[in-house]
Amino acid sequence: MSLNHLGPAVLMCVLLISACTQEGAEPDTTESDEEVVAIPVEIGRPTRGDIVAVYSGTAPIEAFAEADVIAKVAGEVREILVEEGDDVEQGQVLARLDGDRLRLELDQSQANLRKLQRDFERNVDLKEKGLISTGDFDKIRYDLEALEASYNLAKLELDYTQIRAPINGVISDRFVRLGNTVSNNEAVFRVTSFDPLVAYLHVPEREYRNIAKDQVVSIDIDALRGQRVIASVTRVSPIVDPQTGTFKITIEISDEERRIKPGMFGRISIVYDQHLNVLQVPRSAILEESGETSVFVIEDGKAMRRDVRTGYAYSGMIEITEGLADDDKVVTVGQGGLKNDAVVTIINEAEESKVSDNAPTD
Repeated sequence: MSLNHLGPAVLMCVLLISACTQEGAEPDTTESDEEVVAIPVEIGRPTRGDIVAVYSGTAPIEAFAEADVIAKVAGEVREILVEEGDDVEQGQVLARLDGDRLRLELDQSQANLRKLQRDFERNVDLKEKGLISTGDFDKIRYDLEALEASYNLAKLELDYTQIRAPINGVISDRFVRLGNTVSNNEAVFRVTSFDPLVAYLHVPEREYRNIAKDQVVSIDIDALRGQRVIASVTRVSPIVDPQTGTFKITIEISDEERRIKPGMFGRISIVYDQHLNVLQVPRSAILEESGETSVFVIEDGKAMRRDVRTGYAYSGMIEITEGLADDDKVVTVGQGGLKNDAVVTIINEAEESKVSDNAPTD
């Protein structure tokens, strides 16, 4: 039968089938023919060492004792004996005020006292002879006692013209100049004690069982350019502030060289526990997602995600309690873009192999 005897519809179907067959004959491109791109990563092996549990906080450094030196009497400043930065001892004279009027009042009180003492001595003889009544004698005795008190008060006020240091320390401020007239209860100096210095740290209540007296404290102070200061916890408050949910601890700092000044800012770390010879990885290798903690390890050239359990973290390292072995190759750089079973290329493989070859063997 020739094509001429076929109907038009049948002929059209034959042509369509032929066209489809020709299209299907073209070569098929599958995913297996696509080139797989390896993701570059850096790896490292877990290390073993000691790791500590630390509570960290910040607080300003303060002087344990500081006192404003107050003028107890009014007067003109006649002499200044110390300047800012001078060491002083408790009771040391720092300045002197004009005491002319008080000195005259003391002389007058002393003269009156001497006169009344002589009268009292005469009345003692009269009392023994029965020539004066008991009431008159008691009146003279009371007057003498009152005058003695007035004399002692005048003597004390004259002594107040010598302004003395109330504590041992350093003159941190001078508020008056020579010739100034100061009034009663006016601040003249400020004395600051540098031994010891203290820091008051307010710690969340969840840490209460971890902080105790005499624990070692390390303090980093920016002004000291990396020099770490060692101190200790001297007091722990027995109560928790209900408004802030914190309790106060006091840290005392001894600094004989006086490198630390009150007002400096301290970054405080308190070590409250330690685990010895534990498996650790860099903290940057840890991935946290949906409450799960994991790392990527290299197996047969591929990255495999593995769940791990962590412990203490300190100084850029984190303890691994479950999920890793000492010889695992852990991805430390580049893991953020990895997926499970991804092909990788290790860019520090030569360096890592050298480290593994030099590792001590049991």
